[in-house]
Amino acid sequence: MTASYRNSQPSPPIMQGTPVPAQWRVPPGGYDTPPFNRWSFQNMRQLARTADVRRGETVWDMPAAPEDVDAVRFAATDGRTTTWADMLDATYTDGALIWLDGRIVVESYHNGMNPRTQHIIYSMSKSLTSTVAGCLIAEGLMDPAAPVTELAPELVRTAWKGATLRQVLDMTTGAVFDETYDNPAAEVWKLDIAAGLRPAPPGMPAQEIPADIMDLIGMLTQSEAAHGARFSYRSIETEVLSLLIERAAGMHLCPLMSERLWAPMGAGEDGFFIVDGAGFALSDGGFCGTLRDMARFGRLMLEDGLRDGTRIVPRAWIDDVRAGDHGLFDAHGREMFPAGRYRNMFWIPDRARPAHMCLGIHGQHILIDPERGLVAVKLSSWPQALGGEAEPLADWLAAVEAVVQQLT
Repeated sequence: MTASYRNSQPSPPIMQGTPVPAQWRVPPGGYDTPPFNRWSFQNMRQLARTADVRRGETVWDMPAAPEDVDAVRFAATDGRTTTWADMLDATYTDGALIWLDGRIVVESYHNGMNPRTQHIIYSMSKSLTSTVAGCLIAEGLMDPAAPVTELAPELVRTAWKGATLRQVLDMTTGAVFDETYDNPAAEVWKLDIAAGLRPAPPGMPAQEIPADIMDLIGMLTQSEAAHGARFSYRSIETEVLSLLIERAAGMHLCPLMSERLWAPMGAGEDGFFIVDGAGFALSDGGFCGTLRDMARFGRLMLEDGLRDGTRIVPRAWIDDVRAGDHGLFDAHGREMFPAGRYRNMFWIPDRARPAHMCLGIHGQHILIDPERGLVAVKLSSWPQALGGEAEPLADWLAAVEAVVQQLT
């Protein structure tokens, strides 16, 4: 069973029934495979160990004046003219929201999702985690120029020996880490094994099976480049970052994120991280939150780190994301963003502009464009990690542009 289903098609009875029939149970390690991921991405509490990131006492109001944009037309990457509504259906959308000029102008839910659903956001988690680091940097608890071994001396026995915090933040360390999502032997699969999301594949040697995330970091001793010489997207860098964050702050990431970001930001609901058996958060891709709360984070970045005039995120961090040293990139990144870069675990679509993005596999997107007063969010359950043969990210960006043009 590999085929998925669009929102316009009948949904299969995944995890329904008493008891659930065997064929409709999420298979071990198959939480991210179609069609099961259309259910599991909204129900990770039932599939993994988790720890809360608590909301605060107040909620940041998000004024809404929704517009009917379903019929807005745009040119898709395959040359067809299509509509906003058709794009949402074709790209397995679970939730979509556009904030423009101080109000929500588009907000829709699909595939059983609702405003309180906590959806996995995959690698958009990296941007949340790095923003916590930005707060600690501003407080003098972390130094981007310092070697990582100052906070975590045990990293001297790993591929991060000699690397700096700045190089971790920008993914320019030389550590070897295979990010091939469909390769059971790749380290990115071992990261899921370490977090308890997958069983080890048959035949994997026992000494290569990590007990937890820190165990996996300790296994990674090979380098392929000098630190700072090249950019290479590797999820393990965020796990190293969260280790450094926890050492600097003296507390675990989940309560720290609540204290420094989630609660003061005015999140409407708790978020949560998937955690390993030691309670260490899967900080590179294991955060789950609501559509509006992802938009609140985007709005916080849009509004220079301020919530209604109160400083939440340091302005220096915001400025560095938008206009820091965007010198390194790679061929894979240029396929998405020919003039793009990567900074502080945010994607920069065009280094000449301050717009920045949070991106996650299977179709998780936040676009923040300060020049246009725009935040656009999409939560999805693509059948494949990177979208397959289509270009759903490019189509979504084109659709957002068409909607903005229609409304301004």
